Amino acid sequence: MRRLKLFLKYLLVLVVVLSLVSWLFVQNLKPTYDGELSFDGMTDTVEVYYDTYGIPHIYASNTPDAFRALGYAHAQDRLWQMELLRRIAKGQISEVFGESQLETDTFFLSLGIDEASKETVAALDKNTEAYTLAEAYLEGVNHFVETGPKPVEFYLTGIEKRPFDMVDIHDIIGYMAFTFAQAHKTDPILTRLQHKLGNTYLEDLAIDSDTSTVYIQNFPAQQADSTLALLNAKVAAALSKLPIPQLEGSNSWVLSPEKTKSGKVILANDPHIRLAQPAVWFEAHVSTPDYEMYGYHLGGVPFPLLGHNRYRANGLTMFQNDDLDFYWEERNPENPKEYKTEKGWEPFQTRTKTIRVKDADPVTVTYEATRHGTLLNGIAGQFPFDVPVAVDWIFTKEKNELLEALYGMASANNLQSFQQAVARIHAPGLNVMYGDAEGNVAWFAAGKLYDLPENVHSKFILDGASGANEKTQFFDFSYNPKAINPDWNYVYSANNQPDSLKGRLIPGYYLPENRAKRITQLLDVKDDFDMESSLEMMLDVTSAVVPDMIDTLVRVLSENDLEEREAKALEMLKSWDGNYGLNETAPTIYHRWEYLMAKYTLEDEMSEELFNQFLKTHLFKRTLAPLVAKGDSPWWDDQTTEVKETRTEIFQKALSEALNGLEAQFGLELASWTWNKVHTIEHSHPIGSVETFRSFLNVGPFPVHGGREVINNLAFVYDDHDDQFQVFSGPSTRRVIDFSDIENSMSILPTGQSGNPWSPHYNDQAEMYVNGEFRKMLLNREEIVSTSKNKLVINPN
Repeated sequence: MRRLKLFLKYLLVLVVVLSLVSWLFVQNLKPTYDGELSFDGMTDTVEVYYDTYGIPHIYASNTPDAFRALGYAHAQDRLWQMELLRRIAKGQISEVFGESQLETDTFFLSLGIDEASKETVAALDKNTEAYTLAEAYLEGVNHFVETGPKPVEFYLTGIEKRPFDMVDIHDIIGYMAFTFAQAHKTDPILTRLQHKLGNTYLEDLAIDSDTSTVYIQNFPAQQADSTLALLNAKVAAALSKLPIPQLEGSNSWVLSPEKTKSGKVILANDPHIRLAQPAVWFEAHVSTPDYEMYGYHLGGVPFPLLGHNRYRANGLTMFQNDDLDFYWEERNPENPKEYKTEKGWEPFQTRTKTIRVKDADPVTVTYEATRHGTLLNGIAGQFPFDVPVAVDWIFTKEKNELLEALYGMASANNLQSFQQAVARIHAPGLNVMYGDAEGNVAWFAAGKLYDLPENVHSKFILDGASGANEKTQFFDFSYNPKAINPDWNYVYSANNQPDSLKGRLIPGYYLPENRAKRITQLLDVKDDFDMESSLEMMLDVTSAVVPDMIDTLVRVLSENDLEEREAKALEMLKSWDGNYGLNETAPTIYHRWEYLMAKYTLEDEMSEELFNQFLKTHLFKRTLAPLVAKGDSPWWDDQTTEVKETRTEIFQKALSEALNGLEAQFGLELASWTWNKVHTIEHSHPIGSVETFRSFLNVGPFPVHGGREVINNLAFVYDDHDDQFQVFSGPSTRRVIDFSDIENSMSILPTGQSGNPWSPHYNDQAEMYVNGEFRKMLLNREEIVSTSKNKLVINPN
């Protein structure tokens, strides 16, 4: 008995010691929001006030010191995110996650972002204000890297902290630029469909506003098909495994004084990005005698992409212009180290990269490149593609002034200087939205636009050997679409097609009219917008297009003899106004039907593999409405049967199967098939896929209102193996800036400000986001100081 008591006593001591050690370990990992610290390079004291939601408000006597503090604050809340972001372009994700990311690394190395970043940095003018402030930001980041605690994810993955440099900043910007490009998802698919089916089928896909511009390509299909199949599969696999969110779409509108109750400008913006944890944006308010900006920063980037102060505000959406082309190349049969040009045979350029892989031997990959760019034939472990395909991306080809552009946008003091900064953006294509306290509103389509020969269609893989498909000219920024203080008193963008310029439409991968139509519907009928009505509009979940689709469905099936449940479902759809409320049943039925209708219409011609890739493109979204409206399309016929199916039969089959599936999932009562049961949101951490860590690192799941291509665009991808409509992308922030009350402008993040799981701000906005709530973006120093939750003082060393 005495031994047992002694054992229990020692066991209790051990438990207490282990608990204390664990507590101390966790305390050491938390961000430092209070107290004082010092580091080299600081020239004066900086005060950092953290507000209720953990957003730093940085006050400094000079701007470089402020950016040193910003770098430190950014790193201590987001170092893990910053680490992953800088690794993508370098092909270093496998070093963290192992062989599962090898395809991702080989693909991103093929794009040449890291090489282009090094060339850009080597040519930078080190005497500019942008360079000076970026270096100051890096000093702050690296002080935390050197002295701060290692994030828990570094322990879990076994990696060490390393200093950041200017190349890292450009690599992160380069990754952002790539996520805007849609050509890699679309061009190989369209070329493959053309080879397989011919142009007749392509006429019913919404490739362009004018589908008559589909041109026949002159490359032998029998040689290209296996190349395209592998290219489709490997690019899709590489992107699907990427543990970092990609940018998808966005809404923004800026209202002139004539459209608002106060007579002051209102700007609204909600960039759509694949949801993840940590959230994409890091908010920070920086104030010095020479600079003030409440900004939204990408991990590792010193200057905000979104921001506002008392005098002006800007937002972004994706332009979706076509700035990436693929080229067929012809290898010399006599010398495989050469490729064909109009001037004769030229030698391939080669480069070799070694990818370090966690728990495995390093992998060496050799890439070949032509004048157009790297051959993608190497992205899948040297698969023997029949025909070489090169990628030609303007981001890595043209002069990169993005660091100066972002600084210029953040520091601009009027519309003219802001426009001059926007003109320096060559890629990615951005819709840059602007509003200011003087009453100006503007929209600029940013990006370096170019022309191809008239008979060339940029959405197909082009002929690289003849020289007949090369760019013919680059346009000056003055050519780009824009609107400055228009007569209709607002500007907006929902990633839709810009109007023609000089009689020509700009090629791109634009999203359908759904959100744009709804935005203009709401803006055109009202001239007294205020903060409350602007926030309400941002949360709008009514589709302007779905009711038309349902009208066609009801009209087509009304002539059929319907079962009782089918008639009841159609009546429910007919009375639905397109609103995606949590307790609505119609959206559940509609989207199950829409997916099956698309599957039974397209998959037999495309193949299952190609159809599943097509589902993930903007082109799929653009195609649905016009295809449903066309009763005589060849797509309606099921190629796997001996009879010719009609649109009516496909509609009927899809509806019947949709109802069968929903009955099996939820029972016979249609009213119980509510949207909240199938439309859910979970913000996934890169390590949250491991079940042990899911509840600790992931945020959610929550049922959430909204849907595909409504203003509150909480989107999902159709999947035959998933009976849920799980949100994969949505507003990465919702912001409304009202110049009549600038200190009370409103915002929200999807989860929280911090990426540190032990921070109180890791997920403190998640339920607010789901519930459509907002919080203030504080600008008033007196209010910030009096209400701040924490204060960090940074002194010179």
